[in-house]
Amino acid sequence: MSYLTLTTFDWVPELPRGFVRDLRVRWALEEAGLPYRVESVPFGDRNAEHFAHQPFGQVPWLTDGDLSIFESGAILLHLGELSGMLMPAEPRGRSDVKEWLFAALASVEAASQPWSFFKFSGDTSETPMRTFFDTFLEARLKHMELVLTGREWLAGAFSIADIFMADVLRVVDRFDGLAPYPACRDYVARATARPAFLKAHADQMAHFAAAD
Repeated sequence: MSYLTLTTFDWVPELPRGFVRDLRVRWALEEAGLPYRVESVPFGDRNAEHFAHQPFGQVPWLTDGDLSIFESGAILLHLGELSGMLMPAEPRGRSDVKEWLFAALASVEAASQPWSFFKFSGDTSETPMRTFFDTFLEARLKHMELVLTGREWLAGAFSIADIFMADVLRVVDRFDGLAPYPACRDYVARATARPAFLKAHADQMAHFAAAD
């Protein structure tokens, strides 16, 4: 098998390190044992070639032969097609994994991302919009707490759905937002104790630190 190429920024500020979304892809690649290399694009100079691969000027994207795939969810689905370590072969199992991957993206991250923007910025103001996002996230986490109670992983065996969901919840946990939700917190702890996550996280941190 030829090497896959993961492209990320050459450097980012300290605050988002460990949470840049190429980590999801690194994690999946490590879980599956797929050979890959990492290439960099400038954080401060996003040129036409960058936008040709990622139309919003973000990262990551994955190159697989003639394919160039952007958006972490699309990349994880592609990797799931390449490895039975990431997504089962039988139709019911594949459907379950896809459902939960999209739930992480469209139902949970849709609530956690705006909430996390307030947290990352240090904004503690009490406004109607802030209250709305707090309530929105709380509702999603209550549902996830019920789902994860008594369940190790979302769709049977560990899969790309867990990589995505655990990474989404990990951001909430960074700001202690999972304290009232022990099943969610335990789920994140299980996922992030996996050797593939630990290597992916360490590799991302080292990658950005090398450019300081």
